[in-house]
Amino acid sequence: MTDSTAATAPAGSDAPGPSADAVRRDPIDWAVAARTAGALVPPGPRLSARQAKAEAEGLRRAADASVEHVHRLTGLEAARDLRDSQVLIVDRATWATANTRSFKALLAPTFAHLAATRPQEYAVSTTPVATAATGAELGAILAFLGSKVLGQYDPFAALSGNGGRLMLVAPNVAAVRAEINVVPEDFRLWVCLHEQTHRVQFAAADWLATHLQEKTTELTSALFDKSDSLPERLCAAFAAALPGRSNDDGPTGRPAVSADPAVTAEGEAAVTLQTGAGAAVGKGGAEGPGGAEGPGGLLGALQDDEDRARLSHLTAVMSLLEGHANVVMDAVDAEVVETVKTIRRRFNARGDRRSPLERFVRRLIGMDAKMRQYADGQRFVDAAVAELGMDGFNVVWDDPALLPTEAEIHAPDLWVARMRREA
Repeated sequence: MTDSTAATAPAGSDAPGPSADAVRRDPIDWAVAARTAGALVPPGPRLSARQAKAEAEGLRRAADASVEHVHRLTGLEAARDLRDSQVLIVDRATWATANTRSFKALLAPTFAHLAATRPQEYAVSTTPVATAATGAELGAILAFLGSKVLGQYDPFAALSGNGGRLMLVAPNVAAVRAEINVVPEDFRLWVCLHEQTHRVQFAAADWLATHLQEKTTELTSALFDKSDSLPERLCAAFAAALPGRSNDDGPTGRPAVSADPAVTAEGEAAVTLQTGAGAAVGKGGAEGPGGAEGPGGLLGALQDDEDRARLSHLTAVMSLLEGHANVVMDAVDAEVVETVKTIRRRFNARGDRRSPLERFVRRLIGMDAKMRQYADGQRFVDAAVAELGMDGFNVVWDDPALLPTEAEIHAPDLWVARMRREA
């Protein structure tokens, strides 16, 4: 289901006009990826025309209403003016195909680096057969994710000059709401609180999208540069993802940290900040779980010490963003979302009903670790705000140097002490 705005709004432009980069073939056939994603994603629940219109209009109202609450709860003045980005109500296929354009813009610097530094290997990876195969793999991943994601704020659409965009996937919102049997208006607003918080974060920190792209380019370029040993590393990753291994904790009992600065992959009212397609298609990238306590998923097999440091930074930033959004969505009281406690309880219980196959796929592409990342970030934000107040916490949006490290995410008092020293 998609409203008229979503159908006509630009989802991100393709590469600019004739240039060396435009002539160069990418290792991913983006057209194949888009066609595959659109063809494979299931359509979602059957809704009449009247029901579809009501769902789209309800989400639009919730998206508008949520901004005032985000401003009140975060104290971020950026919430007063969000004209630099769009709100789109989309169906699953639109979400999946739109993401191929964002990935293309995001990965352009990585591919330019590889073409310049490893021209022979790059030429081999960009034959029509190779690019079509990789495009089909990415499209299949996006089709799977397209049935899971409730919402996504995509700041990287702005890389192609169109501004950021918030996409709310109406069929998934309707399906999850029906599954957990909650009040439609309350659930829509609850979801939109999370997503609009992400929109406000990137408006408050206008440097953040570029910072994430630069750090992702460093990581993906390094991983591609080590691709000679990729098959062996991928075998280890697949072995780590086999059923029977714990999905809950790393080897020390602390949840393994999600390194996914990219795809949120569950409908957990999540943002999809795509900072790397590569790991999802087995080519190296910034998606999947990782961290010093015991990496998992595809990227767990693709790390050396330098990669871990890069990945640790991205993990910390994404934990901050997701945790902050979760704090906002759960901070509303019954006067705003009357059934908020019921929604959260039933929403969290959904994980108990997943099939063995879905559990395997989720672990393979880092989805379970992503959910743990939300909890890690939420604990950090709660602790930091308790010590510094919301105004004191909000300095985190002022400069990249003030972002928490991964160690600080798990020990908020370290970040609080650093902020007090720098105050």
